[in-house]
Amino acid sequence: QVQLVESGGGLVQAGGSLRLSCAASGINFSAAVNGWYRQALGKPRVFVGSIGSAGSTNYADSVKGRFTISRDNAKNTMYLQLNSLKPEDTAVYYCKLGLGGRQYWGQGTQVTVSS
Repeated sequence: QVQLVESGGGLVQAGGSLRLSCAASGINFSAAVNGWYRQALGKPRVFVGSIGSAGSTNYADSVKGRFTISRDNAKNTMYLQLNSLKPEDTAVYYCKLGLGGRQYWGQGTQVTVSS
């Protein structure tokens, strides 16, 4: 019943920007903890950033100052703004919501940064 639909991934040159979206349905979005993870080819999935129900944010050191997480409760949507992109940011980016001890994942969206 819970569905997370991601969009916004694509191919961009180094130094460019993208905005990823994660639209949620079937869940109390405003009460959920929202996060982004990424997985590069041949590497494990790692934490990128998160935003709590009260709006507090947390970021991995590798993206701090370049990426920004936000949420629009009226649209049941979470965003990840990616600025100053580097080739090492290339990965599949996954949306995750957590509520009531349960975790829900999006399908992932590919971000490729060329040099």
